Amino acid sequence: MKTIGLIGGMSWESSKLYYEFLNIKAKEILGGSHSATCIMVSVDFADIERLTFKGDWDGIGKLMKQAAQQLERAGADIILLCTNTIHLVSHYISENVNIPFLHIATTTGQSIQKLGLKKIALLGTKFTMEKDFYTKTLVNDFGLEILTPDLNQRQVIHDIIYDELVKGQFTNASKQRIIEIIKELQSQGAQGAILGCTELPILISKSDVDIPLFDTGKIHAHAALEMSMITETIHFNL
Repeated sequence: MKTIGLIGGMSWESSKLYYEFLNIKAKEILGGSHSATCIMVSVDFADIERLTFKGDWDGIGKLMKQAAQQLERAGADIILLCTNTIHLVSHYISENVNIPFLHIATTTGQSIQKLGLKKIALLGTKFTMEKDFYTKTLVNDFGLEILTPDLNQRQVIHDIIYDELVKGQFTNASKQRIIEIIKELQSQGAQGAILGCTELPILISKSDVDIPLFDTGKIHAHAALEMSMITETIHFNL
C-alpha cells in the first residue's frame, strides 16, 4: 500500500473525517485489522482564513507548497489537499512535488459520471462557487452543467461555512437553510448536488433531500485509498 499524504487543518473538523474515511475504506477492502498508511501535515486555519479574506492566494499557495514538500520528504507517495476552496492554489502543490497530486474536483467528477448525471448543483464557499478553478474541471473534463445558488444564497452558504461549520457549530436552522437552497436548485433541474465544502456533509446528509449528494471529502479519500493500492508504478495525471 502506498503512503497517502494529507494536507489538513482547513478545517480540522473535516480533516479528521479524511482519516476516518481512509481507514474505514481500507478495512472494507482488505478486511481484518488493516488500516490506511498515511501522513498528515495540518496547518493553522487561522493563518489560512486571514490570508483568504485578504485575497492573498499566493501566500496560501506558498504554505501549501511547503506542506506538500514536507509530506514528500516524509515519504508520502500521493498527496491530498483536504479542502475544496484551497484547490484554487493547487498548482503550487502539483508544480512543486514529484509525486502524484489527486485533485478533489476530478474525483468528484468521476463519481458524478458513474451515475450518469449531467446537471449538478454546486454548494461551497463563494470562492468555490464563483471562481472557475473547480467548475472548469467539471465542465471541461466531464461535460457537466453546473448550477449555483443566486447571489444572496451564495452569501448565506459562505457565512454558514465560515461563521459556523469551520468552528464546529452545526445548527438545525443552518441545516434547514441549506436544504431549502438545494431544493430550489432541484426545481431548476439539478439532478444532484455537490457538497463542495468538506464541512457541509457534517451538517446535511443524503436522507435530507431527494437527489444524490456528493460528499467531496469522502469521494476524495476513497479515490486516494484505491489509488494507493495499485502496486505497479504508474504515472498519474490527475
